[in-house]
Amino acid sequence: MSETTAGKRAGSGGLFAGATNGATALLATGRTRLELLGNELKEEKLRAVRLLLLSQMLAFCAALGTVLLVALLVVVYWENRAIVLAWSLVLILACGGFAYTALQRATRRPDRLFAASLAELDEDLRQLKRAAGHESSAD
Repeated sequence: MSETTAGKRAGSGGLFAGATNGATALLATGRTRLELLGNELKEEKLRAVRLLLLSQMLAFCAALGTVLLVALLVVVYWENRAIVLAWSLVLILACGGFAYTALQRATRRPDRLFAASLAELDEDLRQLKRAAGHESSAD
């Protein structure tokens, strides 16, 4: 009697109950993935703001330091001020060219945005395909 009762309970929901359970699981998985995506967006925004502020501070300090260094060199070597200014200009332009090429190289190689979310979605797809393969072979 217990076997027939268990059989009725298992079969009582039928196809509709299975579809409802599948939809519920799919929605829960989607919600989890969206929360992960939201967290990654927040982290990426904070990282971008931090990098922007640090790069602005670096640029300001480097520019001010360069101006003060050139002024000091001009005062120390007053008799050769034209040569000091010319070499300072060459050095500053060379550093600027180096920074420009480094920036170009960095923008050509962007980091993969949302890598964790994409990896989780790939894993979900792999598991769904595997589950669909098991269900079709069981029928």
